[in-house]
Amino acid sequence: MVIAVGNTLRIGLESIVDDSYDIVFGENLFPQIAEDLAKVRLGSKYAIITDSNVNRLYGAALKSALESAGLQADIFPFEAGEQSKNAVVFLGLMKSMRELDYGRDSAIIALGGGVVGDMAGLIAAIYLRGIPYIQVPTTTLAQADSSIGGKTAVDTEDAKNSIGAFKQPARVYIDVATLVSLKELDNRGYVSGFAEAVKHGIIRDPVFFAYLQKNAKLVLECDPETMLYVAKQNCRIKGTVVEQDPKEKGLRQILNYGHTIGHAVETLSGYRRLHGDCVSMGMMVSGNISAKLEGLSEQELEQQKELLQLLGLPIWIPPEISNESIIQVTLKDKKARGGAARYALLKHLGEMHDFAGKYTTPVDNAIVIAALNATRMQH
Repeated sequence: MVIAVGNTLRIGLESIVDDSYDIVFGENLFPQIAEDLAKVRLGSKYAIITDSNVNRLYGAALKSALESAGLQADIFPFEAGEQSKNAVVFLGLMKSMRELDYGRDSAIIALGGGVVGDMAGLIAAIYLRGIPYIQVPTTTLAQADSSIGGKTAVDTEDAKNSIGAFKQPARVYIDVATLVSLKELDNRGYVSGFAEAVKHGIIRDPVFFAYLQKNAKLVLECDPETMLYVAKQNCRIKGTVVEQDPKEKGLRQILNYGHTIGHAVETLSGYRRLHGDCVSMGMMVSGNISAKLEGLSEQELEQQKELLQLLGLPIWIPPEISNESIIQVTLKDKKARGGAARYALLKHLGEMHDFAGKYTTPVDNAIVIAALNATRMQH
């Protein structure tokens, strides 16, 4: 209701938005995706956004499943890799969609890993002022983390995920069968994604942490039953946090454990180092800071280190990346406030500090540098 008070008009836009969605778990889900979309049509046609690697594996299969259900679809691929998550590729994808007359009644399917999901989600958020999308994550990283919660973004040269928006998917389909092909194609990428699973156990669920310790061999072998359990636990842990704080105003910031330093290392590598690898290194730095400032025990820090190593994740900051350059990049981090980087820190294994409801805290540079030095291989 528009209300006039003197020379002022107030436009009343208060609303209640329900962004709830389902996460469907299973194996070989493409026929179900097509069947579901035939019943509840999100769009008149579907833009399958994917990268070059995933397109070779699954693009034609998903398109064929959709067309068999009477749905129209086109594939919009781009070159695989974090280096493609930039404004040029992003704008090019939208231009291609316009050339094929994708209108406001269309929808997007994000088929791939974290880069695909981030880019496709941001396109869904702003293309013609917003259209629906679903996530079909095909990597360990995307199935553990990035497909859940509605964060979308592209990178700039000096900062990761610096241009983005919150856009929740209409549904997420986690098909653990896709991980077998990923492991065969890129075992390093397969392993790297488990950093986010370890993070979930560290920040929220020591029982899940212990499960990963006990079942690391089955995880690395891509045992289907194990991977299905891991996927469900990852989504449960992240989902309970996102439910309470969908726009990252408070609690959700605990999900950034290890990411302040991790994103800096990733950026300084020119996005050539894998996100999960960088988060693993970042967690070791944050763990060292937590031990110094917030009472994390040396035993718990060692447990974190041992599980990361058990899963084949790196724990040492690369020697070619200097402490000073890392500090400078953290100042441009999205979570920085007042010119200071902020860190999510552990209280105990499974429990984060809340810092009076802020959930992150600034840390003196000298302490960060000491933690960085402790996270470098000693010669």
